[in-house]
Amino acid sequence: MIELRHLRYVVAASKCGSFRRAAVSLGVEQSTISRHIRDLEDELGASLFNRHSGGVILTHAGKRFVRHARRALSEVSCAAADIRPIGRGEEGAVQIGIFSSLASGFLAQMLRAYIHRYSDVRIDIIEGSPSEHISAVRQHKLDVAFVTGALGLTDCDAAQFWTERVFVVIPDAHPLAERKVIRWDELRTETFILSEGDPGPEIHDFLIKHLADLGAHPAIERHRVGRDNLMQIVSFGRGLTLTSESTVATQFPGVVYRRLENEMLPFCAVWSPNNDNPAWRRMLSLARLLARRNGICDSERIKTSPTPPVSMRSSSHAAPSALSQSRDLSS
Repeated sequence: MIELRHLRYVVAASKCGSFRRAAVSLGVEQSTISRHIRDLEDELGASLFNRHSGGVILTHAGKRFVRHARRALSEVSCAAADIRPIGRGEEGAVQIGIFSSLASGFLAQMLRAYIHRYSDVRIDIIEGSPSEHISAVRQHKLDVAFVTGALGLTDCDAAQFWTERVFVVIPDAHPLAERKVIRWDELRTETFILSEGDPGPEIHDFLIKHLADLGAHPAIERHRVGRDNLMQIVSFGRGLTLTSESTVATQFPGVVYRRLENEMLPFCAVWSPNNDNPAWRRMLSLARLLARRNGICDSERIKTSPTPPVSMRSSSHAAPSALSQSRDLSS
């Protein structure tokens, strides 16, 4: 078989006019070049050089071969130069699944810093539920999913990078709008407005857990709307809802955000340990650096239990959701 070194040896010998000088220029033994060129000639069935006491001269077949060999070596060199930045994580693409807002907070800060450093890397951001994102991570359709909570995943790596406070979304004419911080016991008789899609089910479990501890069963209305229309329904005075800190930078007419006392929501990155995308590995390093600067130690992988992977939604057969864990994490 013809190898790249065969091409290099032939091109060097044609340029230098002797196997000895070609060997010196390439830093190999003369016998190595002589033997490999002879093997190549046997493979091709044609002599590439006429040997004489002063060196070597290309034959007619050799001249034609060298033209192609130079072109092939040039293409290989260009190919290596083209992918080298990708190998260094300076080019390529990172597929990111998110479950939170990019309006503010750690994720927005990290992405701005990454794009500034690696402007040639394409960032693809996909919104969706945590269960969908984690499935996509396992299939290598996503490089990373940023989700809530510390997950018990045995086949993925995970690290907590930031936490966010939980806020109550209130109509601006509501009596609680005058408060800076809301306590759970002040929400016992309130009606809550949730979306049927994510994160509605998780917020539902969160409300049930914490208000049940106070002996209350919250009134909950479900709507098939997205976040923007959900905020509009709250502004009509139909009820309250909950949101995370990164979303409060986006203002909606007729509603105000008030912090829920002693509630913190942990956010984690989840990725496949078999993912060798250099661009993602650069992002992971940057996220760890920023987390350390923000006072969150994420150097250790979140310890996982030997239980099957679970979704973010809590149930009688699944681990508690991140929202339902938040009181313990904030204490």
